[in-house]
Amino acid sequence: MLNKGLRDEKKVKIDTMLSTLLSLVFVPKFWNIEDTSLIDNQLTEIQLSSAILQEISEKDLITLLSGYGFDWEDKERFADFLVDYSKGNSVDFIAKAIAVYVHIQAESKAFSFGIFNKLALIKN
Repeated sequence: MLNKGLRDEKKVKIDTMLSTLLSLVFVPKFWNIEDTSLIDNQLTEIQLSSAILQEISEKDLITLLSGYGFDWEDKERFADFLVDYSKGNSVDFIAKAIAVYVHIQAESKAFSFGIFNKLALIKN
């Protein structure tokens, strides 16, 4: 029972972090140091920052997300964050988002029309 409680607590932390990240990038901005630091503060919960996110490979990013207990939905929301963060920003995380979406489609053993549509939109 203790493990279930710890998993639930971890799931709540991940959900809160992803909700905050998505809310920070929801409104288009001119990215400055203050905006980036707000995002970095959230990413530190999974030992990431904007700088590390630029350098990490797609495979290592997926491994990191899996290691922190991200389920398929969490990974999809993180990829959504990467796409939104890339809009109007000087860095481009689209390739990483595509890799996460493709990973979900391939490994989850369930086809998602939502992810299929997201992939079609960002590839165009």
